[in-house]
Amino acid sequence: MLMMMRSLLIAGVLAAGLVGSATEAGAQIVAIGASNVAGRGVGSSDAWPAQLEAMLAARGRNVHVVNAGINGDTNVGMLGRLDSAVPDGTRIVLLDKYGGGWNARRKGQGDQAAELAAIEAQLRGRHIRVIPMWWGPALRGYLQPDGIHFTPDGHHLVATRMLPVVMRALR
Repeated sequence: MLMMMRSLLIAGVLAAGLVGSATEAGAQIVAIGASNVAGRGVGSSDAWPAQLEAMLAARGRNVHVVNAGINGDTNVGMLGRLDSAVPDGTRIVLLDKYGGGWNARRKGQGDQAAELAAIEAQLRGRHIRVIPMWWGPALRGYLQPDGIHFTPDGHHLVATRMLPVVMRALR
């Protein structure tokens, strides 16, 4: 029942045209990262950025949460597309600080800590607030059979944990 209600709320937000693309100049919040931002295995409408946007809308906040997640992305990849993924006018970036490094190590590219630091420095240099994506041990119970990607309930947990931090940042 919870899943159906959440899907209906998200569908309503999508139908209202409140979800933007990464190229929209009016984007206020951008979620950038790898597959757990993109919504691998659940689709972008069930990914935590869409769920977060729906939660914000339910609380009277008319903001876009642009999903700039790419499956398999690395910190080098995020750094290379930062200007196009985070348009002018963005106030907040929700940054996946783990997926890009994990993908890089999996591909034999090292941990890419310097690239992650460069991403944060560039965003702060543009006066964009950086909020790390919430990750916690509780997510272990909300993984797909691959043991890596979140289930819809896992995405809901991330959105729920991100909501109060984002609400405070929007004040």
